[in-house]
Amino acid sequence: MNLTVKDVMTDQVVAVRRDASFKEMAARLREFRVSAFPVIDDNRRVIGVVSEADLLAREALSGDHAAIPAAVTGILHHKERQKAEGLTAGDLMTHPAVTVRPEDSVEHAARLMYTLQVKRLPVVDRGGYLVGIVSRADLLAVFDRTDEEIHAEIVNDVILREFLIDPAVFMVSVENGVVTVKGNPETADLGHNLVTRIRQVQGVVAVWDKLVYPPPDRHIAGLYF
Repeated sequence: MNLTVKDVMTDQVVAVRRDASFKEMAARLREFRVSAFPVIDDNRRVIGVVSEADLLAREALSGDHAAIPAAVTGILHHKERQKAEGLTAGDLMTHPAVTVRPEDSVEHAARLMYTLQVKRLPVVDRGGYLVGIVSRADLLAVFDRTDEEIHAEIVNDVILREFLIDPAVFMVSVENGVVTVKGNPETADLGHNLVTRIRQVQGVVAVWDKLVYPPPDRHIAGLYF
C-alpha cells in the first residue's frame, strides 16, 4: 500500500483572493475552523498562504508598540513589521507558497510539514492550480490501517515478492501497528534490510527486531570460522 496525498487530502478548500480584507479573512478562519488557507489568483493558481499567525501578527504588532518590551521589538524582523501593517491577503500572505502534488507520497508531505513547522499544505496540479489541501491529521490517516492489513503486506508483498523469501522463514506479528519479527536470516545484511523495509510499510508504528543474526565471518591464520 502506497498512499499518496490524493488519497488523504480534502478537495473542498477554503481559499481567498489576493484582495481579501483582514476582516474577511478573520471571519472565515472562525467560520470554517481552519488555521490557514491558500491565497489564489483569478485563475485559482496558488500564490501564497495566510495563517492565523499572520493575522495575529497584524493585531499584535501594528500600531503602538509601547506596551511591547523593547527587547522584543528590537529583534522583530523588518519583513515581519511590514507584514503587520498589511490590510489584505496579498499583504499578509507568505509567498511563494510551499505546496505538494496529488501524486506525492504522504511521507514527503509529512517531512515538509515537520521541517517547515506548518499545519497544512495546499495541493496543486502540474499547472499550479489549487485542487485540495492536506493537514497533519490527514497524513495520520496511514495509521488507520488494521493490523491484519499491515501483516498481509509485510508477509505477501515485502518478504515474498520483494525479498523472494519463503514467509515461513520468519515469524511476523502485528499489534496496534507495532511489528515484531523473528527468525534466522541467512546474513546480517539481509536481516537489517528486511527490518528497514518493514519500517517503511505504511501504518507501521514501530518494529521490534527479534531476529537471530548469524555471527560475523572471522579469518584466523588462513582458516575461516
